[in-house]
Amino acid sequence: MDHLRQDLSSESLKVIALVPAYNEGGRIEGVVKATLAQVDQVLVVDDGSRDDTAEHAKAAGAVVIRHPHNLGKGAACRSGFLAALQLGCDAIVTLDGDGQHDPRDIPHLIAQWEQAPAMGIVVGNRMNNTAEMPLSRFLTNRLLSMLISWLAGQRVTDTQCGYRLIHRKVLEAVDYENNRFDAESEILVRAARRGFRLGEVPVRTIYGNEFSKINVFWDTLRFLRFFFRHLFGSPPVAPSREKRIALELARNLGEGS
Repeated sequence: MDHLRQDLSSESLKVIALVPAYNEGGRIEGVVKATLAQVDQVLVVDDGSRDDTAEHAKAAGAVVIRHPHNLGKGAACRSGFLAALQLGCDAIVTLDGDGQHDPRDIPHLIAQWEQAPAMGIVVGNRMNNTAEMPLSRFLTNRLLSMLISWLAGQRVTDTQCGYRLIHRKVLEAVDYENNRFDAESEILVRAARRGFRLGEVPVRTIYGNEFSKINVFWDTLRFLRFFFRHLFGSPPVAPSREKRIALELARNLGEGS
């Protein structure tokens, strides 16, 4: 893995890791430190946490953006994407703040993109080793991945994996409207429909005592709304309060850098 990082440095590819986090004060410091060993910079978006997530992230060496209150994972990613572009990234790696994603897989995401630079997004694939994955999550991932792949017109084995590399050209060309977990699916569909290739690479998942922040009822309704809105095309993205907040935060970060 070290030789991959050396290769990246020689090519001056700037990779920023984006970690959206909500009440992860007990885990975020370890995630940031392990991730900093693999990338140039770590950006943590504290999505209105009620604990000391922001303080621990800063202590570990991350650049931290704080939402005034909880806006959702999609909104946190939007703030992070805009900020990372301001910081001059070439690519962004997104991973969760609860420690489920192993930062040592980041070089594999990057290497997969380097093999095919025309690829816009490389998605982590957890489905090669599902022995420890809860059955309900396995079945849900299989169904949703089939539906999202159909909408996107490209096969992605694990569309629900938030561990992925996104090249800056995708973020400059693709916007999205959803502010919760369905944002990750929307990004794939809109990117594919804009002509970007979607790739994938196997990643490990570390299951512990973390608590899922997905609301089965409401997030299912949000996904159904998203699915039928995108069934016959890509609807325009309307301005939103969350987007205005993200733009303001990115502007402030740029002025402070």
